[in-house]
Amino acid sequence: MRASPQQSRLSDGRLHLHDGPIDLIIEAFGEGAAVEAAYAAAWRRFRTILDELCAELPLLRAQAMPAGARPSGVVARRMAGVVAPLCVERFITPMAAVAGAVAEEILNAMTAAAPLRRAYVNNGGDIALHLRHDESFTIGMVDRPDRPSLIGRATIRGRDPIRGVATSGWRGRSFSLGIADAVTVLAHSAATADAAATLIANAVDLTGHPAVRRVPASARDPQSDLGDRLVTISVGPLTRGEIETALARGLDEAKRLRRHGVVEAAALQLCDRTVLCGVGAAGTYGHNFAARSSETIRSIEPASRPPHPAYLAGLDVSELNALDGH
Repeated sequence: MRASPQQSRLSDGRLHLHDGPIDLIIEAFGEGAAVEAAYAAAWRRFRTILDELCAELPLLRAQAMPAGARPSGVVARRMAGVVAPLCVERFITPMAAVAGAVAEEILNAMTAAAPLRRAYVNNGGDIALHLRHDESFTIGMVDRPDRPSLIGRATIRGRDPIRGVATSGWRGRSFSLGIADAVTVLAHSAATADAAATLIANAVDLTGHPAVRRVPASARDPQSDLGDRLVTISVGPLTRGEIETALARGLDEAKRLRRHGVVEAAALQLCDRTVLCGVGAAGTYGHNFAARSSETIRSIEPASRPPHPAYLAGLDVSELNALDGH
């Protein structure tokens, strides 16, 4: 019998929700009563989400097919709907969108319950955003989730068509078929960003390279939705040319998804090299990716206040708890 869902407040007032594999860091901005109402709504909705997903796990772990069966739960349907157009050309399962879909569901419950200026739900680095038209967030992006340092920032404004940020890569908490240290995607929803980041990270690859060690996903997790597909567990030294080749493959996938309207922008990181998709000199839709290589950061902060050292695109919640003393 598993433990019951848990809620707590971090030292700075943010809400932390935990249930099995789901860990959420939540922050809302608005009038005090509205923020408390939003947090209460988040907790009410959160308490049943894991059970809802577990009831349909066999279907959610199965390869998505264009004419395949559709789940019945609200979050499960969102997951299946996101991957349906992506499965025509690529292997993907609805689980590729689970973290983003859960974050979206909780955020929707919050915004339905109270008027908020802005809010976010961070599910292990996959983030759903709510922004009033005149508000903004600045997202810090990491080079690798296991040793986070800043590779760039993206300012997302209320008038931009972005409400989701997600990060994927072999160093993260989920398995990857590729060798990207981190791929961060900006998209119109968190579930979409989650699935797209998975596909782009899978595409950053050097098939058969001797420096890349892989094992069947099932050997690491018998219940993995990837089955016996080979997942990356280590990447040895690569030449500059090999790094560029792998990133070019991922960039091609990012551009393909952007042409289809799936992603707005993406940052792909491998070793010490970062490439961008959908970002001009001033950034697509004004997204300003400021490249950095040495400044340590663990933050997604509202643009109007100093950085808070505790929440970040691509950062696992274990890191958050350690930073906040919880």
